[in-house]
Amino acid sequence: MTPQEQSKQLISALGLDFGRKRIGVAGCDRTGLIATGITTIERASFEQDIEQLRQLVDERQVEVLVFGLPYSMDGSLGFQARQVQKFATRVAKALQLPLEYVDERLTSFQAEQLLKAENRSPSRHKALIDRKAAALILQQWLDARRGQSYSPVVAVEY
Repeated sequence: MTPQEQSKQLISALGLDFGRKRIGVAGCDRTGLIATGITTIERASFEQDIEQLRQLVDERQVEVLVFGLPYSMDGSLGFQARQVQKFATRVAKALQLPLEYVDERLTSFQAEQLLKAENRSPSRHKALIDRKAAALILQQWLDARRGQSYSPVVAVEY
């Protein structure tokens, strides 16, 4: 791999699992191979949410935001998906970062299954579920990005 190709591979992204009460946050190392849950932001106000995200963006030199988009099981965008899009667009503008979406159907379910496999109660670990769901969202994006035919669900540049 040439140095130029290698530099295209390096990326710092944040995966975000948006919810009414919490935002699960995941990150990856610069190689873009593995997503890891970082934190869960307890929602307070948009300004406070942005401040916490801005700190992570600065610390990790984030270049792109990857939001999970909760499609309906029939593939349509329902009320919750539109709420995520509104919030994600505001976040991307506030942080001046490009935004991409990943189909997040079943990521929270998968995260709960991972907790159960660790003999942990999903009902007692909601923040951990959000963080794991964010990691699954980001990992899906990273895997697709490494593939030959990468095309995000939606890409918005700012």
